[in-house]
This record gives sequence, C-alpha cells and structure tokens, in this order.
Amino acid sequence: MGNDYRTARALVTGASSGIGEAFAKALAARGCDLVLVARRQDRLSRLCEELQARHGISCTAVAFDLSEPQPGARLRALVEGDVDLLVNSAGFAIQGPFLDGDADDFARVLAVDIGAVVDLCHAFLPEMIRRRHGAIMNVSSTTAYQPVPTLAVYAAAKAFVLSFSQSLWYEARQHGVTVFSFAPGPTHTEFFDVIGESANVVGRMQTAEQVAAAGLRALDRRRTPPSAVSGAGNTIAAALARLIPRRALMPALARSLRPVKP
Repeated sequence: MGNDYRTARALVTGASSGIGEAFAKALAARGCDLVLVARRQDRLSRLCEELQARHGISCTAVAFDLSEPQPGARLRALVEGDVDLLVNSAGFAIQGPFLDGDADDFARVLAVDIGAVVDLCHAFLPEMIRRRHGAIMNVSSTTAYQPVPTLAVYAAAKAFVLSFSQSLWYEARQHGVTVFSFAPGPTHTEFFDVIGESANVVGRMQTAEQVAAAGLRALDRRRTPPSAVSGAGNTIAAALARLIPRRALMPALARSLRPVKP
C-alpha cells in the first residue's frame, strides 16, 4: 500500500468538529474504515452514521477524554483490531495574557496538546513497527514556528509536537513507518469563533476541508517529510516567522490576537 492510505483503518482524535471532523470525512471518502474519538458522543455518533451511509465504510465512535491520565493504553484497550493510520488532531487553546489564565486550564491544554499526543504515539506506534506498516500524523500549528503572546502555552505545546514528531520521523522510518507533524495555519474552526475571525496568526485563513486535503497530500507523498505546513502561503509565513527578530515579531502577533470585545 505504500503511503497511499485509501483502504486503511484510521483513528482520528478530535473528530467531533473542525479539522478532526474534516479529516474523518476526507478519509471516509477514500474508503477508510474509521475510529472517531472525541468527548461529544452525540456528535460522533451522528458523524459515524452519516459517513457509513454515504461511503459504505465501517465507523466506530469512541467518547473519550484525552485530558485524563495515560490516555494511550486506555484508548488502545477500547479499540479492537489494527490501526493503520493515527491522526492526532485533538487540541485546544486558552487565549489571553498568561497571568490572567487559570492553572487548571493550562494543565488541560498541556494534557491534551502534549501528553495525549505522546501517550497515543507510545500506545499505537509499537504495533505499526512490528507490522512494518503504518503512519501517524500529529497535527501541530504554524504557531509552532514562533512564540505567540496571549497564546503562550498553546504555541509552546505545538512547538513540542513539531520537535517530537520530527524525532519520531527519524526513528520510525527505519522500520517502514511514517510519523510526521502537520501544521495548519489559521483555520475556520470553533477556535476562531472564540477569539474572532479577524484575529489571525501569521498566515492565510483556510477552511478545515482545505487543511485536511493538504494533510492527506503530505501523507500521500512517496517520502513524507518530517513536517509539513498547510498551503504555500502558510509555508512561506512559517519560514519568515523564524527569520524575523523576535523583538519585532511578537508585538505584531500580540496585536493581531486581541480578543473580540463583547
């Protein structure tokens, strides 16, 4: 099958909305059987019913809170059979000045955006390596390429995902398995419903469907890179962000991410 995951069984986290839901729909259209994971059982069940009826695939909904301790082994125990593709798409942010934030909220961001990614990779990657087949896409963000005031914890978490995935790319490729980081730019999702559509991080706004299509194109490459960014404009913006002096970059980013006033 190579890197063409068109008849695979895929597990997608964060599948009840946004980018995760878009990945689920795109994979179902390819003929992939699905395991969809999120906290909202009602949304997952409706999505599974829709995708099964439309594409004739098998779809399992698993209501699961990835912020709980050691989610990898617990989730693996709930999923029967092999998983060929793991899409770690679940994630969220707390936006605002760090000193105004709640410590419990920050802990949950770290648990979902970092802890769950590491733990799910640890739970599913060994089986892929034993079979010498499989892929893991860890969804990062273009915020991984620069510090972002008012999104300090989220941006740092996504920088971790980028570095972690690049390291696993090297380790796993020796066993015929692909691991990579995929970084969407600003995307029309529930995140921007909270802070406002005009509050753009560096890059071009895309739909969740465009992001999912770009992620699967990166997966389909004969040699998937250790990291990929969604869209040429966002790729350029991420590269430029690493070159601009931080003293100049961060004030502009802070101004662009002011919350919408009620």
